[in-house]
Amino acid sequence: MKKLLSLALALILVLSLGTVAFADGATKADPTEGIEPAELTGEKLVVWTLADDLVDFGARYQAATGVEMEVVVIAPEDYPTKVQTALVGGETEPDIIVGEPQMLGDMFSYGAFADLDALGAEDYADQIVDYVWAVGKDPEGVQRAISYQITPAGIYYRRDIAEKVFGTDDPDEIGKHFADYSTILETAQTLKDAGYRIFSSDSEIGFFAGLEPWVVDGKLNLAQARLDYMDLVVALYQGDLTAYANQWSTPWYQAMSGPVPILTADIQNYADDSVNVWDAEAFAEQTADMQQTEVFAFGLPSWGVLTLRDNVGETSGLWGVCAGPEYGMSGGTFIGISELSEKKELAWDFVKFCTLNEDTAEWWITFSEGDTVSMKSVLEAHKDDENPVYGNQKLYAFWQKQAEGIDYSKVTQYDKIIGDAWGAAISAVKTGVSTKEDAIEEFYDTVAYTYPEIEIER
Repeated sequence: MKKLLSLALALILVLSLGTVAFADGATKADPTEGIEPAELTGEKLVVWTLADDLVDFGARYQAATGVEMEVVVIAPEDYPTKVQTALVGGETEPDIIVGEPQMLGDMFSYGAFADLDALGAEDYADQIVDYVWAVGKDPEGVQRAISYQITPAGIYYRRDIAEKVFGTDDPDEIGKHFADYSTILETAQTLKDAGYRIFSSDSEIGFFAGLEPWVVDGKLNLAQARLDYMDLVVALYQGDLTAYANQWSTPWYQAMSGPVPILTADIQNYADDSVNVWDAEAFAEQTADMQQTEVFAFGLPSWGVLTLRDNVGETSGLWGVCAGPEYGMSGGTFIGISELSEKKELAWDFVKFCTLNEDTAEWWITFSEGDTVSMKSVLEAHKDDENPVYGNQKLYAFWQKQAEGIDYSKVTQYDKIIGDAWGAAISAVKTGVSTKEDAIEEFYDTVAYTYPEIEIER
């Protein structure tokens, strides 16, 4: 699935007005609906993006203004190199570039993004959720990028199972069962004793694991919270407390709609390849005789609302969302202007259209069918909206509250690579490949080799 997704993202999509056609004959909703198309002005902007979203934003902007938009979607693994190569080569296109939070530090360091404050961005600071505005600032405090969405994390849980096991489905009460790592383990055991599994996989709390910055004053910071998270994941895995269904695999999605087979640890770590977890038909045949369970919860950012919406099936209406053990976030597309663009004023108009325009934010909520926007005024206007998939819970109010607790100062440019190295250490311990002590030493070695400038106290 991941390979197919990468191939799909690698396709270059040149935007034109009208309905977008797909290979299976289906059509995508027209993003220009409700706008009287303007005549082309002769002006043009080129956008390089990671996200298909900007295809839709571009189409709407073109219809509204008459500016021709060329939107190119590039695979995430290729995107940073492609942007840097264009800048080194002195290319004046693209005009618009984007980045996900974990990419922005490096992109800021080589001067990819133009200064938005020079174009008036600072006048809009109070209109966007605080942590999102902070993400788009470079280390000197200059605004370089803005996102149209917020992505705080939450625990998505089955209300019907909550009633049976805990006697309530109230989000505040259920949140108490995820208050900290030790409580999560107790909750997992209680659910297993009742015939359920707390999570599909042991990765569901990963979005709440960034409790401390990895690097502080040039030193590696392996905080106790990171070690506690390792212990939690190992305990979930070795205690048979999940359904052993890795994130994004067939059984992971299926667990959103009902019973799934309880896989083995060897299947989860691919030591046993007798079950194809990436093919729904083969998976069904190969697991027909396995014991089944129902999964209680998933840990996902706010965009998980859309993921579950498309996969819950007959469990629609039986879900709720509560807070996790810490404030967390993941993802988000941050839009800025290439430093070498010769059309910065026009490009700034497009950035504002996507991120600082209430009409656009209102459109995006409807068009995306539930994405959570970053404009405070629009979030406030929708705070009482009830989502029927989640038992009519007021999710926009919930996500806004979670976003207020995100401290982005804990995020560093090293997080992706060091985080992946820590994940590898956890995997080695939980599967018995390594002792905890040896895995941590291997982790230190990896960081030292990758970032020799970071001081490490072993």
